[in-house]
Amino acid sequence: MTHSSVLTARGIRKTLGEGAGQVEALKGVSLTVHTGEMTLLMGPSGSGKTTLLSILGCLLSADSGTLELDGESLQGLSSEELARVRREHIGFVFQSYNLFPTLSAAENTALCLDVRGVDRTTAHKRALEALDAVGLSHRVNAYPRTMSGGEKQRVAIARALVGKPSVILADEPTSALDAENGKAVMQLLADVSRDSGRAVLAVTHDHRTEVYADRIVRIEDGLITDSSRPTKCKSAPEEEVQEIEGSNVTPLPTQKNKRARGSNAPKRRRAGKAKR
Repeated sequence: MTHSSVLTARGIRKTLGEGAGQVEALKGVSLTVHTGEMTLLMGPSGSGKTTLLSILGCLLSADSGTLELDGESLQGLSSEELARVRREHIGFVFQSYNLFPTLSAAENTALCLDVRGVDRTTAHKRALEALDAVGLSHRVNAYPRTMSGGEKQRVAIARALVGKPSVILADEPTSALDAENGKAVMQLLADVSRDSGRAVLAVTHDHRTEVYADRIVRIEDGLITDSSRPTKCKSAPEEEVQEIEGSNVTPLPTQKNKRARGSNAPKRRRAGKAKR
């Protein structure tokens, strides 16, 4: 499968706070997100990962740097134009679900289509299709108060999917879930990312989610410190190498290098009976 870049950030800088409380949250971050892939953005608390996600999702403006989505430069767009970009190209999954308690699963899912001006009949039909895609066709009329945490997050994913966005941005999607539901949600997001026309970028600090990733990007102190792919994936595109170029990061050893190192290491004697 060919993976094309759908979201590209270059040299993103952002300072938060004022006066003595100012913090440089992002220090020239560059990142490219590809279609057909699940990318994890990982880092400790305060590393800048949520700030970067907010900028990528056009919820927060960068102080400097460039951002492109589907080949469209987002530089200089008004707040109204950025709102249009969010509606048409980006799906969001939040850790707190953000469901309206007085709306059913179908109504919560269809809501983002309503704000686009999609007629109610079409919006409802597409909402049912999205809920079926996440395994909730039997819960379309359920209200949030009657749902489990896993069901609420699946409704949130259906809501992100229903608008057919180019990229889905997920902020700690498993943090409020138990282990079983967390695995189900990550598997669902991984399945969504297999669509060749869609990318998924999830911010997380949960190392149990790494097994679902096609690519893992690590951020610390406002800088990308590493970008790696599991051995099952193909080699990284050139722009991924450039994201951490010059950052004094030691690349993670490949399995081939590990074997090479092992061949040069002194061999240990097997424990056994000593010869007399």
